Amino acid sequence: MLGTTIQHYKVGERLGAGGMGEVYLAQDVRLGRPVALKFLPPALKADPDSRARLLNEARAASLLRSPNIAVTYDIGEYAGADFIVMEYVEGELLSRRVAKGPLPAREVVEGGLQVADALDDAHARGIIHRDIKSANLIRTERGLVKVLDFGLAKIRPASTDVAITQPQVSMPGMVVGTISYMAPEQALGRSVDHRADLFSLGVVLYELATGRTPFAGGSATEIIDRI
Repeated sequence: MLGTTIQHYKVGERLGAGGMGEVYLAQDVRLGRPVALKFLPPALKADPDSRARLLNEARAASLLRSPNIAVTYDIGEYAGADFIVMEYVEGELLSRRVAKGPLPAREVVEGGLQVADALDDAHARGIIHRDIKSANLIRTERGLVKVLDFGLAKIRPASTDVAITQPQVSMPGMVVGTISYMAPEQALGRSVDHRADLFSLGVVLYELATGRTPFAGGSATEIIDRI
């Protein structure tokens, strides 16, 4: 992928990879700016549910206007694989920052306020993130905290006047998210609303202040039991 030109994006280094996507740094040669391109992993690019989840992520993030949420610019397709074009945010993930030790109280409060503002924007538009965790929050050198990765977001119309068509990307009883940060109802696979994101934010604040998550265990079952 390195050095490949996709449409008007010249692909550079891989920034990270997970179960639901691979993210690359790229240069928008038309506008002369760095961007982040997110692709489905090769094993999932033909899976309709995974493609629906990726497009759902782009749709959810594109509806938001908060400065504390990474901007989604566009979606595209290359060699049969869908991808999202996103704002490249240069900074440090809070998960890496807290791995060095607890943050000063002032940084915890300031970061928490910014994430809360981002969630307020999302929830007002009927969007539930469902995966708020320190690894999905990044802080720039100027102290701006941005929420990343809306891959598990659930869109609910904020009012009956708004029509949003969303593909079915999860089923009742299906647990999605990162267990250590889940609200009890989310860990049990039940229906969730905006309060699940607030619970997860509380877990993040605890983690940033203490250097550890409040719910830990040797297995997923033990963590869920403690939650």
